[in-house]
Amino acid sequence: LAKKAEKDGKKSGAEKAPSDKPTSALPPLPTPEPPTLRLSDADDSPSTWKVLWAAELYNVPVKALRGNKSSFPVAHGPFLKYGEQHVMGGNSMAKAVSMLSGVVVTSEMEEWCEWERSKLRHAPTKALPHLDQALLTCGGHHLVHHTTTVADICIVSTLASLAVEYSPIIQTYLACHVAALEKAQASVTSYKKKTLPLDNSSLNTVVHYVFDTAICNLFGNDVVDQISPNIVGRCANPKHGDFQCNASMPLFSVMKKQGTLSPHIQSPQDLGAMIVKEIGTANPIVEQLSVQGPGFVLCRITSSYLEKHANLYIQQGHLPKPIDYQAETCLVDFSSPNIAKEMHVGHLRSTILGESICRILESVGCKVYRVNHVGDWGTQFGMLIQYLKEEYPNFTTSSPNITSLTEFYKSAKQRFDENEQFKQASRDNVVLLQSGDEECLRVWQLLCDVSRMEFQKVYDRLDVTLEECGESFYNDKIPAVLDEFEKSGILTIDNGAKCIWVDGHTNHPLIVQKSDGGFGYDSTDMAALKYRLQDLKATRIIAVTDVGQAGHFELCYGAAGMIGWLKDGQKLEHIGFGTVNGEDGKRFKTRSGDTVRLVDLLDEAVARMEASLKERIAEGKANITEEEVHKVAEAIGYGAVKYFDLSRNPESNYKFSYDRMLDTKGNTAVYLLYANARLESICVKAKKDFNVDVDELMANKTPIVITHPSERNLVLQLQTFTDTLAQTLQDLYPYHICEYLYNLSIAASDFCTQCKVLGSPEMNSRLLLCRATTMAMRECFDLLAIRHVDRI
Repeated sequence: LAKKAEKDGKKSGAEKAPSDKPTSALPPLPTPEPPTLRLSDADDSPSTWKVLWAAELYNVPVKALRGNKSSFPVAHGPFLKYGEQHVMGGNSMAKAVSMLSGVVVTSEMEEWCEWERSKLRHAPTKALPHLDQALLTCGGHHLVHHTTTVADICIVSTLASLAVEYSPIIQTYLACHVAALEKAQASVTSYKKKTLPLDNSSLNTVVHYVFDTAICNLFGNDVVDQISPNIVGRCANPKHGDFQCNASMPLFSVMKKQGTLSPHIQSPQDLGAMIVKEIGTANPIVEQLSVQGPGFVLCRITSSYLEKHANLYIQQGHLPKPIDYQAETCLVDFSSPNIAKEMHVGHLRSTILGESICRILESVGCKVYRVNHVGDWGTQFGMLIQYLKEEYPNFTTSSPNITSLTEFYKSAKQRFDENEQFKQASRDNVVLLQSGDEECLRVWQLLCDVSRMEFQKVYDRLDVTLEECGESFYNDKIPAVLDEFEKSGILTIDNGAKCIWVDGHTNHPLIVQKSDGGFGYDSTDMAALKYRLQDLKATRIIAVTDVGQAGHFELCYGAAGMIGWLKDGQKLEHIGFGTVNGEDGKRFKTRSGDTVRLVDLLDEAVARMEASLKERIAEGKANITEEEVHKVAEAIGYGAVKYFDLSRNPESNYKFSYDRMLDTKGNTAVYLLYANARLESICVKAKKDFNVDVDELMANKTPIVITHPSERNLVLQLQTFTDTLAQTLQDLYPYHICEYLYNLSIAASDFCTQCKVLGSPEMNSRLLLCRATTMAMRECFDLLAIRHVDRI
């Protein structure tokens, strides 16, 4: 095997010999790349540990062998494949990897490997004294050449599998290698032979498996690896199929270039026909395969697969999640208003985006810190403290009645600009506050408390939960961060300021200390980053702010990387959002030109919805009473504002429009909530008029049976949730959930139109399908923090 690898490498890297032939001669055929080393039938045994440990030690790439038709039928366990060559047995595979890397397996190593195979495995108690003596002679850590070799790999892997009590020196020997062994053991899963994943709810995963297996069986792993792994996607036109495989065209190009096309293969369509034949007509996941266009292979998901998962979902009571997602410790920094200022329309997007992101992460088991990084520190507080002292001199005995934070701030700012004595007193207050003056701290705390009460009015309306950890929390942490950067040598002095020039950013630096010795946002945010990474041990940190702050976060995240704060795959992300504009396309403001208070904006949506519901009651078109109007109007009104924002890419700007967001038609929360209520009303009517209780059907495990194309389409839409959630977990854009919800409601509407539910022979199954859809819709509403209602 090693000799073949060396020979293939020489062929691949050989320089062309000079030629006297004219330049018009045909170019030589391209020399194929050396084959990739592949591991098949990996299991949790010492044989697999040995080869994976050797591959890691000697830096030899090893891939899993895909496909389900082994070309080495005599193997009864893991084996390595290199082109047409095969190696089996843990020791042989480890030695092959060593030789492929250029490391010679000496006779002494060979002897130890043979001792492990013939002695240690079969009679460990008798064999161990020999190992004890050898370890005492060679220092106790390595058997050959004072470094890890295949001898150590083979012996330690076997020792780890034996239920034997070891001597102290062998225990020391094992401890020396345990980290490397555990790393190999942890990687076994990705090499295990994949079987038909009927229990996997991800349509993308199961369809990809079907086509990837067929293609690997037909053309081999080395050929398939040369095309994009994204060979499967949804059909653009559902009339033609559910999914399509796009591999035929790139495969034809690769094989033609290699000169490996069979004479009977004249086009990509021929390859497509081979793929269809390989999959066959009895596949439990895909059916109705056909080749169209330049070689696309189209297919539909089998009804049996869809029925199985629909019934599983309704029995479990929740939508299926991606099975391969690893829960993390996440921190979402969102909302973040400023103390002594009311929340306005500019805080809308961060607040509702952040809440939805938290819920999405929590739904897959993540521990989520919901951080409200409020602006509760800075020079502006000197001005605010002085104004409160002057306007409310009895504030220590009588709580000041600050009815409008916005007016309070404006008045303080106006006096600061107009009155020099006030300005100087304000500056003095800043010094006193930072030095811990009791009176200034008391006023500061009072302003924070008043602000929190105003913020909570918004959070209660939007069902938002946050844990406040403002800028002031990091004050005492900044000096240590500054000291760390100074010691690292990363810090530079620029016009008296202490700066960090981040790689790739030459326009301006990160300023961790101003020239006057003060600290700003850069200082606070770096202290916050270190605390979140090292104290809270967050593995994924997401800041949700306007897109204009993207540059600032790039600098902060870059500096964190330069100083070495990121460990074990910790990730730093920024989700930037665009502006909320008025109908004129400019930033949304009141008629007087002031920024719109967020409370007023939300209350207006509820008021409009209340008026609409009362009209429907008067017209006899509503299923609620006058007493229920306000509660329903809140759910729909607040939900409409949220969905109008969440249903679009956060980076885009949008025009705020009550008329469009409260429309009962189209992609709005109002339409979706009505669709949910309609399905729920069918279930209620079934119990009232037909004495069929959907809850009893579920308890009795009555099955959903697909008998109509509209039923199938609805179940197919339900089944796309796993892939939708997987995509959302990558970019954290809730609009994917919104798209799923809207497409599901369209499929449900078509189902209700095309299929009679109440009184039909299929009533039980179709009622369960109605309930499954409402359960899915409600779960999505919860992820978006939208309240759902049963009746409208």
